[in-house]
Amino acid sequence: MFFIDTIEIEGLGNRHYLAGGARTAVAIDPPRDIDQVIAAAARRGVRISHVVETHIHNDYVTGGLELARLTGAAYLVPAAAHVSFERIPVHDGDLAVIDAGLRLRAVATPGHTPHHTAYVLEEDGTPIAAFTGGSLLIGTVGRPDLVEPRLTEQLARAQHASAHRLAEELPDETAVLPTHGFGSFCSAGQAEGDATTIGREKRVNDALAKDVDMFVADLLSALEDVPAYYAHMGPANASGPAPLDLTPPAVADPGEIAARLAAGEWVVDLRNRVAFADGHVAGAFNFEAEGKLATYLAWMIPWGKPVTLLADDAGQLAAAQRELVRVGIDRPAAAATGTPADWLAPGEIPASFPRATFTDLAALESPDDVVVLDVRRDSEQAGAHITGSVHIPLHTLHKRIGEVPAGKVWVHCAGGMRAGIAASLLDAAGRNVVAVDDSFDNAAASGLPLTTS
Repeated sequence: MFFIDTIEIEGLGNRHYLAGGARTAVAIDPPRDIDQVIAAAARRGVRISHVVETHIHNDYVTGGLELARLTGAAYLVPAAAHVSFERIPVHDGDLAVIDAGLRLRAVATPGHTPHHTAYVLEEDGTPIAAFTGGSLLIGTVGRPDLVEPRLTEQLARAQHASAHRLAEELPDETAVLPTHGFGSFCSAGQAEGDATTIGREKRVNDALAKDVDMFVADLLSALEDVPAYYAHMGPANASGPAPLDLTPPAVADPGEIAARLAAGEWVVDLRNRVAFADGHVAGAFNFEAEGKLATYLAWMIPWGKPVTLLADDAGQLAAAQRELVRVGIDRPAAAATGTPADWLAPGEIPASFPRATFTDLAALESPDDVVVLDVRRDSEQAGAHITGSVHIPLHTLHKRIGEVPAGKVWVHCAGGMRAGIAASLLDAAGRNVVAVDDSFDNAAASGLPLTTS
């Protein structure tokens, strides 16, 4: 009898797996915080005998090397991946015995990367599940443009061929268990649903429904910006990530917080956007701990710049540290918990800015006196946007503050989280800002004029 446990990292939009039998198991594409994987194995009462990587990841730091070291497991990595550590090189067709009657078969599936490899779990020779990494995803595929721009079209064509190989070689009932596709920017599109099989993908996946030329043209035309921190993930994984350190950072008092801001370092307030707007340390940026903290902070912060974290409490701080080590932000320079009253010098007044809805924006008597700033991604803005609005995607705003026209800035996104980040950046830059904390679906209903493509 076999089992497959899923370890979901919602903030990064990835899934990781532990699969095995009565005594031993394999970890597939483990996250950097490997204590989750070890705990899953302990609950099952199994030993981790193998750790496998489908590819050298571009969106997170792997825990595979450290997990294999701690457990003594065999560490399997695609043979064509260039790495600086000892591992067992995996070639197409290689087999690994996981437990009695259970084995893992490697299937070369280039496309997301040149060396990408999927792994098929077989019970007594019958395929049960395919761990497809960044190859065949739920309703989509992994993007092919993360390795080298000159290889993008070639990899897109390889991605099409790899999807067809899996569909042709595996039974329709085989479960498809990808690593990406649940919000990760490694995916060429959002996952359509929560679970799938080879048979379902044959019906709904463009890679299996379109001819190669149409598939490649459509795929390449839909690709959006790559998160900036991805440039650092591949090299970190290829060289062998260091063990993570989740011990609490040094405590920062009001004087140190002020000094770090004065030095140009990033002070990040992890509280929810409502609390931040109501009162915060002037100059701090707001990246909600409950939002896509790791993705957006790692995307926007100059790589290597010291960051000080401000949190509600120790639990929120610890969770944020865990999120950030997954993307290579290993050690906050300092941290503090509490409220702005604890982080400001005696007598210092917290900064604040108002929040509003699209109805409030539509009700302005002099709308020409304000700047409407749309910080959604290009594809979102192209679908529909407020007529006359300025468009600067959030992930570029910190470098383009000077492009925001003069005037009171009403900033919005699709739901409020990104608008909160953007408002904090503008507020820190001394702009008069209003954060539109509302669903963009309400913009038209409020009477605001929209332009659609």
